[in-house]
Amino acid sequence: MSQAPEQSPLGKASAYIDQYDASLLFPIPRAPKRAEIGLEGATPFFGADLWTAFELSWLNARGKPQVAIAHFTVPCETPNIVESKSFKLYLNSFNNTRFADAAEVQARLRADLSEALWRGAATPGTVGLRLLGAELFDREPVYELDGLNLDRLDVECSRYTPAPDLLHTLPAAENEGPVSEVLVSNLLKSNCLVTGQPDWGSVQISYTGAQIDQQGLLQYIVSFRNHNEFHEQCVERMFMDIWTRCKPLKLTVYARYTRRGGLDINPFRTSHPQAMPANTRNARQ
Repeated sequence: MSQAPEQSPLGKASAYIDQYDASLLFPIPRAPKRAEIGLEGATPFFGADLWTAFELSWLNARGKPQVAIAHFTVPCETPNIVESKSFKLYLNSFNNTRFADAAEVQARLRADLSEALWRGAATPGTVGLRLLGAELFDREPVYELDGLNLDRLDVECSRYTPAPDLLHTLPAAENEGPVSEVLVSNLLKSNCLVTGQPDWGSVQISYTGAQIDQQGLLQYIVSFRNHNEFHEQCVERMFMDIWTRCKPLKLTVYARYTRRGGLDINPFRTSHPQAMPANTRNARQ
């Protein structure tokens, strides 16, 4: 069964197990944090959490180390997330374990993560997984989020816990009908829910609807600075605050957080079906 965050390995001394152990994965239910932002049952968004594992290694059949980068796509419909430190400990358990080939590693990763993430679901699903061997590393690009940069605005910031009242659309006299905008900021920061350690990120907000006041939106993004939540929860809170207060016709919120322990987490939430973004890192990742 999934467990509460305070029961996780976060903030505790951990032995690094280097022999394969799927039990190290620690699922945490999404439902309690969603209930805090008024979500019960079906959500008004689609999307996924895009994970990248940069520190993945195992032994081949002859004991020679192999290395790879793994890209994971975790649907937001999974009843659980996996706590990131437990994910790191799980990946480290591959370090001195022999596998026949990369295909066996990929199959084991997919099966174990799917079980943990979908645990308790009436109809379990699977996670997406792409494994890149060292011969493909030079094909991994660095790409910044597209959009109009909100950070250009010279605004006063004084609130550092989420302040949805900062969000509003422009007055009717200044709104000439629905607009479509893509806005970005590199000033997103929140803190780990359990340890309080800083999580740094960039966020892209795409919407169609009455024009959102950009200064208020930037101040709202900054207001997460001292907020303690996991990445996925921050993005869903951001989505719901904009959705309920600005009432756009369409909305997408996509955040890319810098890696910790060789892992980055990049939640994507959208009100309408569309292709997932490529899991491409930015300069800070």
